Amino acid sequence: MSQTYLAELFSLDGRVAIVTGGSSGIGRAIAGALARAGASVVIVARRESELAATVEELTGDGCRAAWVSADLSTRDAVRAAAEEAAAAFGEPDILVNSAGINLRPPMGEMTDDVWDVTMAVNLEAPHLLGRRFGPGMAERGYGRIIHVSSQQAHRAFVQSGVYGVSKGGLESLARSQAEAWSSRGVTCNTLVPGFVMTPLNARLSSDPEKVAELAARTMVGRNGLAEDFAAAAVFLAGPGSAYVTGQSIFVDGGLSVH
Repeated sequence: MSQTYLAELFSLDGRVAIVTGGSSGIGRAIAGALARAGASVVIVARRESELAATVEELTGDGCRAAWVSADLSTRDAVRAAAEEAAAAFGEPDILVNSAGINLRPPMGEMTDDVWDVTMAVNLEAPHLLGRRFGPGMAERGYGRIIHVSSQQAHRAFVQSGVYGVSKGGLESLARSQAEAWSSRGVTCNTLVPGFVMTPLNARLSSDPEKVAELAARTMVGRNGLAEDFAAAAVFLAGPGSAYVTGQSIFVDGGLSVH
């Protein structure tokens, strides 16, 4: 009885998911969670060795998984990656945009190149992938788009720079996508991390004093781990979240309200 009930709320059996940035950090934890909840998962990222290791781990656990190596900083590469990813298991029901670039020079030292590549990877790629897959999800009557944002979408700190701008745009993108497709069964939401010990945050995580200071700012007394996002992602990807859309959901140990 309980297993059947939980399956009705959370099972991803028969679903197909594409997860960008799924070979490390939060993206890898989310990819693993979706696969273990029953989805066939295609991971899109740059480094082939990390992609292969992630997929080997998942298939070793009995999951269906595949990978696509792509640099998401150009439109042509994003579009090619989308087609290759869709060819693995079919058109996706779930799209997770976790790939990100975290270049944060002082605003006065910002170059056009840094601005352009940050906006391309963090904002334009999720837009292009949503544009490619969202309408098909709507036609089929089921879809889940999940973006991974940042505290810096809401407040500037530790040189937020263009990174914060791109993440603020990403949350606005989720709301626009929700408006476009939610009436046809496609929810679009954003997960907002606190400070998470991942490779993307290597600059700060290598400073023990800063790590301790950030942990003290949470309500639970520790910084985030990639696996803290697993359950939230499964919820947002599954049938039980059908009435949750256009939302920014903070997974941050209370950092944002402390």
